[in-house]
Amino acid sequence: MKKNMGNLDRTLRFVIAAALIALYYNGTISGVLGIVLVVLAIVFFLTSFMGFCPLYLPFGIKTCKAKKE
Repeated sequence: MKKNMGNLDRTLRFVIAAALIALYYNGTISGVLGIVLVVLAIVFFLTSFMGFCPLYLPFGIKTCKAKKE
């Protein structure tokens, strides 16, 4: 897997995931919506740590800097 996420993209995903987890933990979001958002937060955490987003592949999106050869 080649990385296809830049630092800004990874940081934003991490911050959003942390906010969703905090909102769920505090009880601001709950029920089915809360569970769905927690699952989304887990996916955001994983993709931010790996630097790879599978949904970017079909669309050809890369937010990382291209390497100079």
